[in-house]
Amino acid sequence: MTDEIVRYLRDEAGRPLRPQEIARGLGIGSREKYARFKRGLGELERSGRVVRQRKGRYAVPDLLDLVSGAIQVTRSGDAFLLSEGDVPDVFIPSRERNTAVEGDRVLVRVEHRTRRKNPEGRVIRILERARSQIVGVYRKRHSYGFVSTQEPRLDIEAFVPPGAEADAEHGQMVVVSIEDWGEGGPGPVGRVVRVLGSPEDPAVTVLGILHGHQIPLEFPPDVEREADRIQGEGIGEEDLKGREDFRDRLVFTIDPADAKDHDDALSARRLKDGRAEVGVHIADVSHYVRPGGAIDREAGERGTSVYLVDRVIPMLPHALSTDLCSLVPDVDRLAFSAIFTLDESGQVDEVRFAPSVIRSRFRLAYEEAQEILDGEREAPAELKEALVTLDALSRRLRERRRSRGSIDFDLPESRVILNACGEPTDIQKVLRLPAHMLIEDFMILANEAVAEFAERESLPLIYRVHEEPAERKLEGLRTLAATFGYHLPKGKVRPRDLAKLLGAMEGTAQDQLVSTVALRSMSQARYDAENLGHFGLASEAYAHFTSPIRRYPDLSVHRQLKAYLRDRSKARSASRESLDEIALASSQSERRAVEAERDSVDAMKVEFMERHLGDDFSGTISGVTAFGLFVLLDDYHVEGLVHVSSLADDYYHFVETSHSLVGRRRKRAYQLGDSVRVQVVRVDREGRRIDFELLADRSTRGRSPGGTGAAAAV
Repeated sequence: MTDEIVRYLRDEAGRPLRPQEIARGLGIGSREKYARFKRGLGELERSGRVVRQRKGRYAVPDLLDLVSGAIQVTRSGDAFLLSEGDVPDVFIPSRERNTAVEGDRVLVRVEHRTRRKNPEGRVIRILERARSQIVGVYRKRHSYGFVSTQEPRLDIEAFVPPGAEADAEHGQMVVVSIEDWGEGGPGPVGRVVRVLGSPEDPAVTVLGILHGHQIPLEFPPDVEREADRIQGEGIGEEDLKGREDFRDRLVFTIDPADAKDHDDALSARRLKDGRAEVGVHIADVSHYVRPGGAIDREAGERGTSVYLVDRVIPMLPHALSTDLCSLVPDVDRLAFSAIFTLDESGQVDEVRFAPSVIRSRFRLAYEEAQEILDGEREAPAELKEALVTLDALSRRLRERRRSRGSIDFDLPESRVILNACGEPTDIQKVLRLPAHMLIEDFMILANEAVAEFAERESLPLIYRVHEEPAERKLEGLRTLAATFGYHLPKGKVRPRDLAKLLGAMEGTAQDQLVSTVALRSMSQARYDAENLGHFGLASEAYAHFTSPIRRYPDLSVHRQLKAYLRDRSKARSASRESLDEIALASSQSERRAVEAERDSVDAMKVEFMERHLGDDFSGTISGVTAFGLFVLLDDYHVEGLVHVSSLADDYYHFVETSHSLVGRRRKRAYQLGDSVRVQVVRVDREGRRIDFELLADRSTRGRSPGGTGAAAAV
């Protein structure tokens, strides 16, 4: 009924209507249908799909020049509405945010439109608050207090009235429940609901990040009880019925050295005809976590495991995630296997899916697997042969993906080394070994095979989708590529076009610059019940199947595949609406987890660099904005800001086309990818910010007009 209401208001009504007028237009006569209609109209209003005007009339937002979506706040306090649909994001000046904060779903009236810039608007209504609480440092002022959030993009200072401070003391980190957001008033008002401790304690910092992102730490008692009961029952003969037995095969896992939740394992053997049989064995979580149970409800709400610098917040209780479901060595484990037959070129000749039972023989860390492949570590002949076979096949699989246009950005990640007290002692760049790529290649193979199977068999599924970039986001990349003599087609851009551009730039001085701009032009991957393809992988169909211990969409995919194996027609009639709900919730949970993980790493980087105040480092410009340069250090995988106000030798302005800051008088330019030398001059724990200054006497101070490259041509 909700879709019917929207369609009628958009295509037939011709003007805003009162509820009774809409109902008449839709032919709704009975009292029961009218009650359903009113509920649907209320849902549409809350979601922002329709708008109620002052006189009680309803209309579709875009016909009133209104746009709904989530708000994203910049460092300056201004914001962008990430619009839902194929329209540009809307710029919102800080004064027009109307108490909206990062992540809130809002309704924005577009008030100014220009050809070259984003349309500009103001928030007229907040549809849904992204959070009900904030985390920050409590500061007492006379009889009352204030709490400023530790999340820089939130920019909230909540008033804590007398008696609402609980036991908080001045300077402690606390959790505050917002009781009034202060629309039309002085600002948010809240109550302290939990005192976390000193912000100087690294563990308290991470705890604050968890609470700030509203990520639950403990499992409810009924969830723990259910998990303990399942763990206690273990694996019996009844559990093995109908399963393919791989316990006589060499099966092993390759994971990070400190991993405890082992989702996936591999097996490989050569066949007599020269082909290879590869098994991708995935933990059969769906056997234990049944739909609608306490564990399932909790896992659905969490959506994903969260991996922070000092702890893991699992999607499933430890009794399952690190024990009964985890594919640990030397014990029987239930799995769901994808069995591939491949020729030497990596072409898949056959694939089948089957519930299985396995017994892993080896638990390898990535570094150990790489040492075996490189001949630097002794290993049983059977294990080494399997690894060599998988390595050769993975290279062929990668070549086949690249030939169709798959894009590999190879994004560097940070690894924080902690001491026994939880304090950061080093920040390292995670090295991507061939062993990492081996696992990635076979997980991608399995995920694609599942999605293609679902498409072929008309099986409803949750897909991992990555839509093609919007044309407006490609304009900057197209201009930049042309600056370096490379052509990016006008109109529709295929994955192969981007892959070709990145390949052409590989190894050049502009490699990092072009890769960064290309990445920023991409849309964000998400989950959807409709197969929209995966642009980055140049894949027509892709789904997440390989990590059901830590991702709820994978668990859903397992259930659908199992349902198909039991009863095809029943599985094909699965509710699309329920899959839509899972996809949306899982996409939101994923974004929340990614932000929390990034924040925990950033917080440790700030604490680490606090010990290096006044020290000099070499680095590379990793980002350029109107307010300054971001520099990534060479010695540590840490990024800081050189604010434009600290560049005192000239007046610098931002040149968007070349991603550079250029001096007005001397034309000296600083461009993304340039090498510089900086000094650490300031760190801000609460803002999670590191400030650098350029050292004029120890760096090239940018390019001069006589140099080469885009910046020199400005």
